Amino acid sequence: MPRLSSKRTALHYVHLLIPIFFVLLIGCGDVQSARTDSSNKSPYVSILAPLHFPQQPSKEVIAELERLTGVELDIRWVPEGVYTDKMNTALTTNSLAKVTFVKFTDYSVVKNAIKSGDFWEIEPYLAEFPNLSQLSPSILRQTAVEGKIYGLYTERPSSRQGIIIRKDWLDNLGLEEPRTLEDLYDVLKQFTYNDPDQNGKQDTIGLVDRNDLVYGVFKTLSSYFGTPNNWELAGDQLIPEFETEEYMNTMNFMKKLYDEKLINQDFALTSKELQRDSFIRGSAGVYIGSMTDVQRLSIETQALHPKAELALINRIHGPKGYKVWSIPNYNGLYLFSKKAIATEEELKEVLAFFDRTMDKDVANLMMYGVEGRHYEIVGGKVILPEETSRLRVDEVNPLYSLMIANMSNTNILEVVQKEELTAAAERLSEDNESFLVVDPTVYLSSDTFDEKNAELSQIITDATYNYILGKITVEGFKNETLKWRQNGGDLIIQEYEEALLRERLRNN
Repeated sequence: MPRLSSKRTALHYVHLLIPIFFVLLIGCGDVQSARTDSSNKSPYVSILAPLHFPQQPSKEVIAELERLTGVELDIRWVPEGVYTDKMNTALTTNSLAKVTFVKFTDYSVVKNAIKSGDFWEIEPYLAEFPNLSQLSPSILRQTAVEGKIYGLYTERPSSRQGIIIRKDWLDNLGLEEPRTLEDLYDVLKQFTYNDPDQNGKQDTIGLVDRNDLVYGVFKTLSSYFGTPNNWELAGDQLIPEFETEEYMNTMNFMKKLYDEKLINQDFALTSKELQRDSFIRGSAGVYIGSMTDVQRLSIETQALHPKAELALINRIHGPKGYKVWSIPNYNGLYLFSKKAIATEEELKEVLAFFDRTMDKDVANLMMYGVEGRHYEIVGGKVILPEETSRLRVDEVNPLYSLMIANMSNTNILEVVQKEELTAAAERLSEDNESFLVVDPTVYLSSDTFDEKNAELSQIITDATYNYILGKITVEGFKNETLKWRQNGGDLIIQEYEEALLRERLRNN
């Protein structure tokens, strides 16, 4: 590694002193939390944000982020598994932070609050900021509500979905990585009944899932079966995914896994934290979800099982070839509460913070951490050593949630060396781009969908789980889809089809 410069050495000592400074502050924490905005010397920015990692970013990194941006941050981290519930509670109790992250999958629920005037329209202010003014017009348009822009978007690849698998278990059983749905089933069965960890006990299962039909196993598995992404476009008609044969085939596959005990029997109630824990402890050999989870899963698994080796698979050949569902070019938005932000001046202070996070020094701090501790620079490019991987997971990586438009931010330094599994996840996510299944309603709007989707989607979620668990038959499932139609689904279809027609006429 290159020698640290004198400037870097000085920074090193600053970071050594920060923990001591924090200890001195702990005693007056209650006073700190009770301070009002008017008494702060620096702008005060409160943020409700999802936590995708086991712990919050380090206090030292947060302190450096505050120093660079000149704000006092109050980040209310909520574990991703319960984030939707906490966000909805804050919304319904009118107790939002100044800034609230809304996941793409929850956006339809929040649109009613946007239409009611609960959030600031930010488009008129974006031109005042050097970085925010460069945000993608096409992505902003995807997020628009009634043609107006309310949020700053977080960027993610169109699809990071794939399979994380215990390669050492495959090797122990003399198995190849699965390439088809039949292969996948066989591997799950062998992982359950053939002692893949060679401990002489039948104490493993093939697949661990959680209570999430979107970001858990089900939706990715359904893409392999050729299920449309939320809606199937057939000429001028839109068909909901759960009325397709492919959706039923996915449920039947999941039901088979459940009946044969190849999947955790409590998957419909399992949190993401427990799902991860089961994989880390070596109770399960396959995890289906975001491939970018692989590095920290590997670190934590090897801490308990030093010989564990993980591999990634993004291509499973199904009845329609290679398919994987995708999200739009944003996976969530930061919205700005009108109750918590009383004036335009205060709004501009908060927007200025996000604009500053896109500058080179701040963006690279949030992306990579502190130079010399978390990463090195050689020839103007970043090196992420394997030996500092755990440090980044524990101290830096949770900050990814706060980064807006980071994929297209040219201020972020290029990485020339990174952990092998991280590089593989990024490479396979890019490969996913060649066989994406897109949602045809991304640019369309339906007032009924925005108003009733939470209620209506619960009908389908419950019906899907109940079918897999054997509590209802095919006829029972179809009765639930009929209930969905009668309670607003037909109107959603009508509104989307009318919007589709308008869109086509506009483009012609």
